[in-house]
Parts: sequence; structure tokens; C-alpha cells
Amino acid sequence: MPSIKVMVEGGKATPAPPLGPALGPLGVNIGQVVAAINEKTKEFEGMTVPVTVTVDPKTKEFTVEVGKPPTSQLILKELGIQKGGQDQKEKVGNLTLEQVKKIAKAKFGSDEERFVRQVIGTCQSMGVTVEGKEPKEFLKEMK
Repeated sequence: MPSIKVMVEGGKATPAPPLGPALGPLGVNIGQVVAAINEKTKEFEGMTVPVTVTVDPKTKEFTVEVGKPPTSQLILKELGIQKGGQDQKEKVGNLTLEQVKKIAKAKFGSDEERFVRQVIGTCQSMGVTVEGKEPKEFLKEMK
């Protein structure tokens, strides 16, 4: 069965590209697909989330699967900001270790150290400090 993978803003999918043109040739009701995506992604409002739409070409029935938002989106939401720094030198926010663990749990389902380290690595590239320290410095102290 054909499937389409797109990134959409939570609760705000539209028939415009990339969805409409990708779904049109499959003969599915685009309005119904958009409504289903918006219903399933409304909890991620303000974040971009991956969505997979699978269509049965015979019946035109479809399923919508919503993935987990990228780590960067979870960090931005936790900080209450729109975007990260233009480069790593521009600091846009600070997370506590508890916030980092919360993000790791949301993204990976666990706050194990390896997942916490991944979140901290993403902070590095976004200009976000952890406990007031550079992420690399914080990671060294975790060892």
C-alpha cells in the first residue's frame, strides 16, 4: 500500500503542498485526511511532527500515524521559544537537568543516561545551555 511521509505543524495540516499534491493521485478524500491528521496532531500544536499516511488503493481507506516530534522541537517547546540560535555561540535558553530528562522521556520513552546525552547533544547545536553550562562541558561532568 502506498504511504506518504510528511512533516506537518501539529493541528494545522492543510491540503496545500506537501499533502495535497502527494495525496491527489491516490484518489483519497484529501479533506478527510487533513481532518484526521489535525485531530491526531492537535496535542503537538506549535511543533512540527512527522506523519505517515497509508492509503489502500482499492478501498481508498487510509490510516494516519503520527511520529514523535524531533528533539529540537521538544526543546523549543520546553523553552517556550520559536527557534534555536543562528549558531552555537548565540545562546537562546537554558534547560535544567530535570527538563532534559523530561524531553528524553517524551522522545525516547525513557530518561536513561544515553537518551539524556542525546538531548544534551541537540542542545549544543541549538545554542541552549544545560544548568547554565555549555552542553559539552555538562556532558564531561556527567562522566
